[in-house]
Amino acid sequence: MNRPRHKIEALFLSLVLLAGCAHVEQKPYLPLTDPSSLSRELRNRILALDPEHLSEEEISQVLSKCPAPRMILLEGSLRFVSMESFARFLVAMGYPEDRVRDPRNGSYSYSSYADSRIMAGMIAWYYEKEGMRPMVIGYSQGGMLSVRILHELAGTFHEKVAVWNPLSGISEERYSIVDPLTREERSVVGFRMGFASAAATGKPMRVLLGQWAMLNHLREIPGTVEEFSGYHLKYDLISGTLFGVGQGDQYSSTGSSSVRNIVLPSGIHHLDIPLTEDLAGDPETRQWIQRYVPSMETGERSGPFPGEKGNILFAADLWYSIKKHWCLELKRWILAKPK
Repeated sequence: MNRPRHKIEALFLSLVLLAGCAHVEQKPYLPLTDPSSLSRELRNRILALDPEHLSEEEISQVLSKCPAPRMILLEGSLRFVSMESFARFLVAMGYPEDRVRDPRNGSYSYSSYADSRIMAGMIAWYYEKEGMRPMVIGYSQGGMLSVRILHELAGTFHEKVAVWNPLSGISEERYSIVDPLTREERSVVGFRMGFASAAATGKPMRVLLGQWAMLNHLREIPGTVEEFSGYHLKYDLISGTLFGVGQGDQYSSTGSSSVRNIVLPSGIHHLDIPLTEDLAGDPETRQWIQRYVPSMETGERSGPFPGEKGNILFAADLWYSIKKHWCLELKRWILAKPK
């Protein structure tokens, strides 16, 4: 007897997400509460924040006292190339840990072999339950999955994408959600995220792994995300930039997305990029990261980095975008509800 496809997908996704994960005792999952649960003073302080210039005090005294968008961290092709260090970096910088961990199994990151259609359906589910659009951060092969999720939301590969419940691990067999802010029904295909990124992701590994469908779409960012950041590593065999980052390696918008390309400093190894936890614990590097503001120019940032930490630009630039969109989602959440 053949089992329904959604049960097979559920079993596969569960095995992928649980493989190699240590057991972590999880708190029961709770949907996001109404903004009225925040004090009027806190709501007013949030609305007064400048998302593009957030101080460490504003993070600790305002944002850290509030909910945050669900964080979807996508690891590399090998299990040990996880995003756990980067997840711990986010928590150390003030991001709520319950929005970084998978509520089903407690893991910090998701496998890059997960089904992109399932992940897209899961993102829609989280938005419907939590009222804030998740962010997707992909590293190495996870960057490919990050871009592929955007294409799933754009309908590039499938006309319909089912809502996927990450707690039960099964499809809800519906293709639309009720927008928690407008109360209008909206299709999963066409859903637009606030922020997504990909780091050290190239075409050669797509060929080796037989991921043919992404060869023509890997550098194309559809209009299903407001802002996308692509991080490139020069002279890197794994991501296919052994001879430098050329024009063909740049991400570009095929819709209304704002796309940035950032070339990381020379000397950093592919496997070292997400190892950022220690940067949050060192006063000098933490201060540099917290004060960092991207320049108007794209490309490699020159100049000394504290302690010669090659991946500090990756950590600082991503943290800037994450806290910015955290603030923007909070404002959107508050303004959409009656005061």
